[in-house]
Amino acid sequence: MRTPVSEEESVQTPRGASSESVKRLEEEGEIAADYLEELLDIADLDGDIDIDVDHGRAAVEIVSEDSGDRWLRRLVGAEGEVLDALQELTRLAVQAKTGERSRLMLDIASYRRHRKAELTEIAHEAIAKVRSSGDRVSLAPMNPFERKVVHDVVAAAGLVSDSEGMEPSRRVVIHPA
Repeated sequence: MRTPVSEEESVQTPRGASSESVKRLEEEGEIAADYLEELLDIADLDGDIDIDVDHGRAAVEIVSEDSGDRWLRRLVGAEGEVLDALQELTRLAVQAKTGERSRLMLDIASYRRHRKAELTEIAHEAIAKVRSSGDRVSLAPMNPFERKVVHDVVAAAGLVSDSEGMEPSRRVVIHPA
């Protein structure tokens, strides 16, 4: 079952975004939902699909009743690697239908939402270390989604960060202001 964005819900769109770009993002979400519904059927998993537009991206989440979370977590994998792979496959399915690259964000069983909260806490602790010591702080390797979350928190705190290293060992380094 899909839960699309309703007319009453406020969709966060970037400044200057046209209703045409929002429609395109909603279409990406619908295409992704069709793809993911087929995947759930093949895997014989129950799950509802929520579609949204968030910060200029199509956002799709597979959710389930508590009893189904255990099975959906298999689609997340350890440290989200299966989720990352499914997101890329879903983006490719959207691209195949639209002819355009998708920046769609996929979440399953709220994994990314919970991980974002953890990363925000890690970033705040690192920011405090940088401010107290005046030295740069290097964090553990992270995937692109995780690094983006940390970069956003660091920028909001008025500090500077960059990424160093090569995948899969690429990490965020936070510098004093």
